[in-house]
Amino acid sequence: MTNARIGDGSYVAPEAVVGRDEDAETTPRLGENATIRSGTVIYGDVTIGDDFSTGHNALVRDGTVAGDDVLVGTNTVVDGDVTIGSHVSLQTGVYVPPETTIGDEVFLGPHATVTNDNYPIRSASELDGVTVEEHVSIGANATLLPGVTIGAGSFVAAGAVVTADVPPETLVVGAPGRHEELPASLQGGNRIE
Repeated sequence: MTNARIGDGSYVAPEAVVGRDEDAETTPRLGENATIRSGTVIYGDVTIGDDFSTGHNALVRDGTVAGDDVLVGTNTVVDGDVTIGSHVSLQTGVYVPPETTIGDEVFLGPHATVTNDNYPIRSASELDGVTVEEHVSIGANATLLPGVTIGAGSFVAAGAVVTADVPPETLVVGAPGRHEELPASLQGGNRIE
């Protein structure tokens, strides 16, 4: 038994872990109608809104705050100290490190990777989180390098490597990512339900 506060209409698979033992100092809070599938682990210091769902084997670590209608897909890691807006879809295998901020109506495709360390292990450096503004779509296997901001309404193509800030309503393609005009067919923002 844990100290988790889980809203009405929620389902937590028996093989999932939400929170810690009753004597833990932190209490995870999940809103109504959550679906937590088997193998998922949600740490204690987590606050999540209504209609949250996970795939299998998802991990949500301490310090995560998420809005309503958020999907954390199978084998996705939200590595703590992350802020996620509402109507967000993190597909299978996405990695979101500490100090990341994700706005409303955002889609991260399968195996998209967000990074926060400019010199992993080689030198002491402060983490430099990524900001993904509202109505952004990020394609499969795209990589966002530390400290970048992805402007509202932008679209990052599959496999792109984002090395610099992306202005609003911009298409990013290639490695390193090139900024191009957002085609009319990709304009108008996301509607994640």
